[in-house]
Amino acid sequence: MTTLKSKLQEDLTAAIRGRDELRSSTLRLTLSAITKEEVAGKTARELSDDEVQKVITREAKKRREAAEAFAQGGRTEQAEREKAEGVVLAEYLPKQLSDDELHEIVAQAVEEAKAAGAEGPRAMGQVMKIVNPKVAGLAEGGRVAAVVKQLLAG
Repeated sequence: MTTLKSKLQEDLTAAIRGRDELRSSTLRLTLSAITKEEVAGKTARELSDDEVQKVITREAKKRREAAEAFAQGGRTEQAEREKAEGVVLAEYLPKQLSDDELHEIVAQAVEEAKAAGAEGPRAMGQVMKIVNPKVAGLAEGGRVAAVVKQLLAG
């Protein structure tokens, strides 16, 4: 068993013992998503820590999107619950890049793309190819794309 998955299971046990309903239900759902990923495909397999990280990231994104949808629908109680679950999941993810750090990485990638002959908004794909490996797991794709568009337009 991977170290991240076993940490999730240990924390789930502790949350159940401590009667922390929010934490235990969030971790249960995340562990079931991990198990579902493990048995998907033709053969069952054990996920690596990186793959477990991707599943947690996907679950956290679902929580953010659901919180926004509930908030727009006027269901603040559900929105708060989704946000709280997102906070629990964030504890298991690497620290996200700050806006300044992200801006710096994208600016370097834009310079690299321009040096390679890419210009204007059409360079978006080339810049994203350079940036994505550097920020994988450290910044959300939408945030990265917004900064790339901003720097290419400006």
